[in-house]
Amino acid sequence: MPHIDLILGAEHGRRRNVRTEPTQRRSTQRLDALLDAAAEIVDEVGFERLTTQMVAERSAASIGTVYRYFPDRVAILHALRERCVERFRERVADGLAAASVTTWWDVVEVAIDASAELYREEPGFTVVRAADREPDEAGEEPEFAARMARVIEAEFGEIDDIAEVRFRLGVAIELADALISRAFARDVEGDPRYLDEAKRVVRDYLDAHLRRALRASAA
Repeated sequence: MPHIDLILGAEHGRRRNVRTEPTQRRSTQRLDALLDAAAEIVDEVGFERLTTQMVAERSAASIGTVYRYFPDRVAILHALRERCVERFRERVADGLAAASVTTWWDVVEVAIDASAELYREEPGFTVVRAADREPDEAGEEPEFAARMARVIEAEFGEIDDIAEVRFRLGVAIELADALISRAFARDVEGDPRYLDEAKRVVRDYLDAHLRRALRASAA
């Protein structure tokens, strides 16, 4: 698929909430260890109870080391969220590259599957839902909806009302994420009934809107 760079974005890999940007392998490993510790704590006690001291103790680092990279617990949570979002984008990009994409639903389904896989596999991934989603450069919310809209447009033709499609995709992301989150709250492996329903609800919701938008663009 030639447009997976639209999923990753130009800022791919940038850590905006880190106080000191790591420039050496040792610093990068130390930062990853801090975020790994934070992820474990989030999974065990929830993001609300995470503290800088807990991160220092879990990672066997001094509190000074934690503050070297993060000014407070909020910055740790933001950095952990950014890492999870980055890994989600990478998973979606890999899925799109490997998939046979012939319809808009193939793009959306890859993203839903990637989200479910990371809820299952990625420590601390719940912070993605817990934190506020960031708007894209044009102010759209959530930001990932704009990326998906660009991919769909790039693959299947220019869309006249791209703002409406972004809005519909944003609603679909909220619906899917709520159901996926519920699936993993009920079952550590993800309740299959909720995961199946996430796909059904999202597909039914988007079907009329995206079919109409793409039909109009092809006319």
